[in-house]
Amino acid sequence: MTLDWSTIFNAIVVINAIFAVITVFREKRDIAAIWAWLLVLVFLPLVGFIAYAFLGRKLPKNRLFKLHKHVQMQLDERLREQRRQLGHDAKTPADEIVSKNRNAVDMFMTTDSAFLSRQNKVHIFTNGNDLFHRVIEDIENAKKSIHIEFYTFYNDQIGNEIRDLLIKKAKEGVEVRVIYDSWGSMGTTRKFFKPLNDVGGHAYPFLNTRSVLLDFRINFRDHRKIIVIDGMIGYTGGFNIGDQYLGRKKKFGNWRDTHIRIIGSGVFGLQARFILDWNATSPRGQVDEDEVQPKYFPVTTTKGNVNMQIVSSGPDSDLQQIKMGYIKLITMATNYCWIQSPYLIPDDSVLDALRIAAMSGVDVRIMIPSMPDHPFVYRATQYYARQLAEEGVKIYYYGKGFIHAKTMVIDDEIASVGSANLDYRSFKLNFEINAFIYDQKFAVDLRNIFFNDMTESERQTPEMFAQQSLWLKFKQTFSRLLSPIL
Repeated sequence: MTLDWSTIFNAIVVINAIFAVITVFREKRDIAAIWAWLLVLVFLPLVGFIAYAFLGRKLPKNRLFKLHKHVQMQLDERLREQRRQLGHDAKTPADEIVSKNRNAVDMFMTTDSAFLSRQNKVHIFTNGNDLFHRVIEDIENAKKSIHIEFYTFYNDQIGNEIRDLLIKKAKEGVEVRVIYDSWGSMGTTRKFFKPLNDVGGHAYPFLNTRSVLLDFRINFRDHRKIIVIDGMIGYTGGFNIGDQYLGRKKKFGNWRDTHIRIIGSGVFGLQARFILDWNATSPRGQVDEDEVQPKYFPVTTTKGNVNMQIVSSGPDSDLQQIKMGYIKLITMATNYCWIQSPYLIPDDSVLDALRIAAMSGVDVRIMIPSMPDHPFVYRATQYYARQLAEEGVKIYYYGKGFIHAKTMVIDDEIASVGSANLDYRSFKLNFEINAFIYDQKFAVDLRNIFFNDMTESERQTPEMFAQQSLWLKFKQTFSRLLSPIL
């Protein structure tokens, strides 16, 4: 009997297509992701299914992150009380901004149980050397606890310096806990943290991942950047722990990022997020609920001027809280909306919000890098930059090194600083955290930082994009097709 190879091939193609459709439609996802994965699965039969196993499956909604019942009840009561007070206690300019924009505050309370923290002191860092000088100083002065959570914790000069300092503090009896992402910290093994674990500290990969290459949750990355010291001082933003973030790598040169240091009750939002992530990660069990209030959430007497909400999001929820926050700010802007992000791969909802704002006369500006760190992601970013430039958004390429900041500021009133990029991955696949800040001075400071960065940037006009070669435009368009799975 002679084998009809064409018949066999056709049968394989049909069977593969059927399995591809069944595989993709088993889980709820948006149309763009469905088509992207169908293309991969149909045209790359074996490779596609392997890629899907690691990158395409959704995270089960099995409540990985849980608050103790009595803590959740306290939080719910606090949120109810804040809703009753909103709009009735506008005593300071910051409170007036909150009252004016209470629908944004309400949204975060509803979607993420993000309580409104008042009277914080906040300092902005845009230089890695300045940031880590202050971080090291704060760690050295820690008395009770040091909680650190980063996407990237590299085994290099600054990584070793911070790890060794954590070892020293653990020997002094300070509680030290570290969460790092296995993918983002590629090359940093458990062995790197063994000296810390040996002296009573604790460092684990997020969700206690055993192997990057064998973990089917590899596509869900802990992109958060959190430091909490003694429950009193907190840091969050875009910087990671590594030499490149201090401008020590020739590939990128100057590293331009944005991070904030918080003193006040805003730290409680960072602390709560860390404890939730720790409870889902640590093999040693959850944080003792009796310790939660007195040890990790001490009474603060800070009298600053900044009101804020700490908002987190991740693939464990379908709400995409930070993306909703970005859309809310964009659509609330009446004068300007200025954005910095290393990646610009918005989904249709964010894209429409940016279009509507620009076409309504709002001064929408987006600053992105002029150099790639990930080729496909960068080409996809260029595609959307070109599209938005043609629709009235002002696009700037930052030229003094690599810009990694994730910031948004509108109308000298509201700003956001955090870990979430303006891209599909941050919205749907990564675990992220942002501070949404209601304060005129902070917003003006962030606007001025953007303005100063413009002196190191070049605006890309529609005419300039039109002069790009057909080959470059093809690469951009092709990369854009893969954007839902990048």
